[in-house]
Amino acid sequence: RDASPPPPSQAIKAFYMRDNDDGKTVAAMDLLVPGVGELIGGSQREERLPMLLSKMEESGLDPEDYWWYVDLRRYGSVPHSGYGLGFERLVCYVTGIPNIRDVIPFPRYPGSCDF
Repeated sequence: RDASPPPPSQAIKAFYMRDNDDGKTVAAMDLLVPGVGELIGGSQREERLPMLLSKMEESGLDPEDYWWYVDLRRYGSVPHSGYGLGFERLVCYVTGIPNIRDVIPFPRYPGSCDF
């Protein structure tokens, strides 16, 4: 990799998303639905340890903070993918409720969670 900034499509993607061979995009997908936008987002995960460490460095992340994630790759991994479904967005889509705030069963707001 060179020291030039990542292309815009990669700059907004997570460090664990696997780069495509073109060097400009990542192996990812989104399911978009009318009125809601992204309902499901998924990507292939980076299974190559050197690439993962390089992407973490580029993102300004300290691998020590992610030791458990790095170890998953250090001791062997296989190409794999994952996705996430936005449950509240699904409820908006199925019910036709236009505002996501009206379907959140347990609203979160500043000061509502004790740590």
